[in-house]
Amino acid sequence: MPTFRPILLVLGLTAGAGWSLAADMVQVPAGTYAPLSRSVKEPAEVPVAAFRLDVLPVTNAEYLAFVTAQPQWRRSRVSRLFADESYLAHWAGDLEPGPQAPADSPVVRVSWFAARAYARWAGKRLPTTAEWELAAAAGYLTPDGKNEPEFIRDLYAWLARPVPPVLPAVTGAKANLHGARGLHGLVWEWVDDFSTAMVTGESRADGGLDRDLFCGAGAAGARETSDYAAFMRQALRSSLRANNTTTSLGFRCAQDLPAVPANSAP
Repeated sequence: MPTFRPILLVLGLTAGAGWSLAADMVQVPAGTYAPLSRSVKEPAEVPVAAFRLDVLPVTNAEYLAFVTAQPQWRRSRVSRLFADESYLAHWAGDLEPGPQAPADSPVVRVSWFAARAYARWAGKRLPTTAEWELAAAAGYLTPDGKNEPEFIRDLYAWLARPVPPVLPAVTGAKANLHGARGLHGLVWEWVDDFSTAMVTGESRADGGLDRDLFCGAGAAGARETSDYAAFMRQALRSSLRANNTTTSLGFRCAQDLPAVPANSAP
């Protein structure tokens, strides 16, 4: 068994509803998200309230604590309704990540259902598309990474590289302006509303769908057609089902900011 497991068993005993590590999160200030593609009836910009986001994607060590505490999410027990056949397939066993899944590498081969269950167990949630994109738009030094040559170079160098057999440690990822690390350069990441990225062709018979989402109308609504990375993320999200797992898809968690009590009158 890995040497880190006894520590994680202690963590698993204390984790659960209401538990979170806010110290390991950064605050992303409020802003706006401009969807890459939208219906002509949808707004060009979506307001995003300030929120907290994990500094790092969830690691194998952290996910081990989760499956230790929640046996139904172990590889041998999970329902195929909630995770496909490749769920944690690179792990050596149910409670043994093994050499293909180092403790400090991002966990992958996890489904949306599993990621959401982990987030709830940790007292958090998955970020929305708007939140994730707002956070990930920041460069190393400025709120808009598209204007930073080093940021753009690193982003497209990562997109061009094949997925390595063993993923690197999360702590080696560069921090962006907000202090979040590895939003680009480690793994793709689940978002809570991934299924709203695009409507599939199989759904065209649904009379309730907005026809502006299809074919030429969908392309006409696209912004910044040169943003190849954004199109890649949209294509990935639109291709996924909630029980899918892949070798390059992990996740991190988010939280709402605590409500500020109204000042009472003296």
